[in-house]
Amino acid sequence: MTDLTDLPALSASEAAARIRTGSLGSEELVRVCLDRITAREPVVHAWAWLDPDAALAAARACDAEAPRGPLHGVPLGLKDVIDTADMPTEFGSEAFAGHLPARDAACVAALRAAGAVIMGKLVTAEFATYRPGPTANPLNPDHTPGGSSSGSAAAVADFHVPLALGTQTAGSVIRPASFCGIHGFKPTFGRYSNDGVLATAHRLDTLGSFARTVEDLLLLDAVLGDAADVPTPTPVVGLYRSEAWEEASPAMQDALEETAARLRAAGYDVIDIAAAEPFAKLAEAQAIIHKREAWLCLGEIRRTHAAKVSQLFRDFIDEGERIGAEAYAGACAVQDAGKAEEAVLFGGADVLLTPGAPGIAPEGLSATGNPRFNRAWTALGTPCLGFPGGSEAGLPLGLQFVGRSGSDRALLRQGAAMLAALA
Repeated sequence: MTDLTDLPALSASEAAARIRTGSLGSEELVRVCLDRITAREPVVHAWAWLDPDAALAAARACDAEAPRGPLHGVPLGLKDVIDTADMPTEFGSEAFAGHLPARDAACVAALRAAGAVIMGKLVTAEFATYRPGPTANPLNPDHTPGGSSSGSAAAVADFHVPLALGTQTAGSVIRPASFCGIHGFKPTFGRYSNDGVLATAHRLDTLGSFARTVEDLLLLDAVLGDAADVPTPTPVVGLYRSEAWEEASPAMQDALEETAARLRAAGYDVIDIAAAEPFAKLAEAQAIIHKREAWLCLGEIRRTHAAKVSQLFRDFIDEGERIGAEAYAGACAVQDAGKAEEAVLFGGADVLLTPGAPGIAPEGLSATGNPRFNRAWTALGTPCLGFPGGSEAGLPLGLQFVGRSGSDRALLRQGAAMLAALA
C-alpha cells in the first residue's frame, strides 16, 4: 500500500517511474498534491488558477492509458504568462482577467505530448516585470519568494508539485530558486521555444524550470529541449566573484568561498576567474535592453489598460520609452560583444561558480529582490543551474553554476555530480 505521507516529496523522476510500473496512480498522486495545496495555499498563495476537478480528470485519463511519454501522469504547474487553451492566462493582471488563449504554447503542447498533468497556473509578477503578486516565501511567509516566477518557485519548494515552468528576462528563475531553496534552470537562450509565452524582451526572454532535484531538470529538459547527451568530463570550475562582489552579503560571500573549498577538497580543479571587459558592462546593458524592449512589447497594454495596470508597471514602460535608439543600440552592441567573447570570460574553466542572488530573500512582499547577480548571464544567454549553497537566519543562500552556451545537458550532469560531491 502506498504511504500517502511520502508522496508530496516524491520527485518527478521517481513519480514517473512508479506510474510506469503501476505501483502509483497519477490520480493518487494528484489527489495528494491537491491536499497539500489546500492545506498550504492560504499561507503561500502560489496559484493564480487551479481547477481540482479538471486536474483529477486529466490524471484519470493518464491512468486509463499506456504511458505515452517520460512525464506520463506527473503533475506540474505553469507560470501565468504561458498560454493554455483550456485554462486562463492572465499575466498577473486584472486587465486580462478571464483571458483564454486560442491554443497552447509550444512548451505546453510538448508537456502534454509527454503525458504531463497540467495542474494550473502559478502566480507571476504583473506581466513578468516587477509588481509582485500575493505569493509568500514558503520557508518564511514574511519574506519574498523572489520574482517574477514567484508562484512557480514557491509551489515546488512547498511540495505542491514536483515541477514548474517559469521565465527569466533579468533574474526571474535563478533568484526565486535561490530564495526558496530549490533548483532552478535557465537554459541557453533559445533552447526552449517561447511560442505562446508572453513576450517582454525578445533579446532576453528565456523559458526556465524549477525542481527539487537536478535529475528532474534533466527529465524536463529532455522534453522541452534536446534529449541527446554529450560526453561530460569532470569540469574545471571557475570561481567567479564578479564585478558585483561587494553587493553580496557577507554570508553569501562566505557560502561561495566555502563551496569552492569543498569542491577542491572533493577533487575538483577550482580556479579564480576575474571579471573582464566587456563583461563588466553586461548587467547595465541588460537593464537598458529590458526596459526598451518591454516598452516595445508591452507599451500597447500600458496605453490601452492604463486604469488596470499598476503605477510601477506604467513607470517601467515609460522609462523604456525614454531610452533613445542610440542608447539601446549601444546596449545591444555590448550584449553582442559579450556573446562573441564568451570564451574569454570562461578562460580555462568549463563551469563558473557564482552567487545566485545578493543574499537571502529580503523581508516583505512589496518587492522581489535584486537581480544583480543574474542580469549578465541573461544577457549573455548562457545556461545557469541554481542550487542551495548555504543558509542564514533559517533562509537559503542560492548559488549557481554557469555553463558555456549550448552546454545545457553537460552542465546539468556536471552540476548533479558536483552537488553529490558536496553532499
